[in-house]
Amino acid sequence: MSENTATAAPPPSTPPRKGPSRRTKTLIGAAILVAALVMVGVASLLVNIAERRSEAQDPFFRVAELDERTVDPEVWGQNFPLQFDLYKRTLEMDEGQHGGSEALPAVLTPDDPRAQTTADQKLELDPRLVDMWSGYAFSVDYRELRGHAYMLHDQRETERVKQFDQPGACLNCHASTYVLMQDLGDGDVQAGFDAMNKMPYDEVTQLVDHPIACIDCHDPDTMELRITRPAFMEGISSLKASEGIKDYDVNRDATPSEMRTYVCAQCHVEYYFEGEGKTLTFPWDNGVNIDDELAYYDENGHVDWVHAETGAEMLKAQHPEFELYNQGVHASAGVSCADCHMPYQREGAMKISDHQVRSPMENVNAACLTCHSTTEEEMEERVQVIQDRHLYTRDLAQDALDELIADLTEAREDGATDEQLKEAWEHQRKASFYIDWIVSENSMGFHAPGEAQRVLSDAIDSARKGQLALIEALDEG
Repeated sequence: MSENTATAAPPPSTPPRKGPSRRTKTLIGAAILVAALVMVGVASLLVNIAERRSEAQDPFFRVAELDERTVDPEVWGQNFPLQFDLYKRTLEMDEGQHGGSEALPAVLTPDDPRAQTTADQKLELDPRLVDMWSGYAFSVDYRELRGHAYMLHDQRETERVKQFDQPGACLNCHASTYVLMQDLGDGDVQAGFDAMNKMPYDEVTQLVDHPIACIDCHDPDTMELRITRPAFMEGISSLKASEGIKDYDVNRDATPSEMRTYVCAQCHVEYYFEGEGKTLTFPWDNGVNIDDELAYYDENGHVDWVHAETGAEMLKAQHPEFELYNQGVHASAGVSCADCHMPYQREGAMKISDHQVRSPMENVNAACLTCHSTTEEEMEERVQVIQDRHLYTRDLAQDALDELIADLTEAREDGATDEQLKEAWEHQRKASFYIDWIVSENSMGFHAPGEAQRVLSDAIDSARKGQLALIEALDEG
């Protein structure tokens, strides 16, 4: 090697690399843990969503087999425990602002439990009702309403059944009769309906065990709402025909929303017993307001009873909630009966109807505030004002009718002829039916406040016209 050859310098030494600091390791570990937790959370969320979707698609587990002869609600309750629990709560009653539901023990005993209450007999609270119904079974016993669980028991215990011979048609709205009608008609429900109507009540009531039950409103295979009462099928068909809709089949043609009202209207309606067969019939050929129904009765000459004091041929209204509701703002807005009395509630992913079936005032938040932007207190005050005003006008109407009855009774006792009483009788018939229609309708005017006031005003007018007609007839005589 030459002396002039340069010797290469050694490379600089590289300092040893240091590992991640403890703080960095901690941060990395925390990040990994957070990521893992997020992944677990996302996975859990996806599983939960899948489960909820599954719940929504398969809303019940088929534990018991249901068919067209499964009457007992407890059997249905094996598949629908949430709904059945709510159904059982129809035993629980709270007294409303203006009467209505009674506070009672949730136990049925061999004795009528209503004997334990203080305000059960409406006739004692308002003797004018006795005058209005003089000579008719309702003048003997007329009590406050209770929940669906009591409906069969209470009908069997009323003096209207114990003291009077009633037809089996009375059972239509107080018992689960669908299977009974199948049996009486050898599988033909219409034939069974006809047979049940004309049987004596004290015989046919021994053939049923349950009040209104699941099978009366639900298809056991699909759980869809359906109509099982022939009287409503015929009635709604007649009503639709009057509106120009021919060949209407409610189970085929009604919308799901309409069915949430129609299943209730199988019973909560005005009706009468037609002919020797005592066929339960809805007077809807002309429409469903009270003027249409009175015109129907006047056209066919129907008479429920003859007034014991005045001799007038009378009409007895039943419970026309469906008819009055149809004149109100909720019906025109497409709100169904179930929307207010059986509002939806959430159970997990499932949306079920509240089967306690009660006054919206006992469940204001769910029944009212889903649509009304207000508070529970303000909503309750609104309803109270409506019902207070309703009662004020109803009192005026009942006083006017009572005075007409007193005048007619006195004139008859003094020897007035039927010809002299005839026009006043017609006014008594109308005034009584209009007041009775409102008294027997159980919303205290709320279902259609304006229409209720109009009906009571017509009743006052008719009662006063009856008094004037009587005075004129007696003066001419």
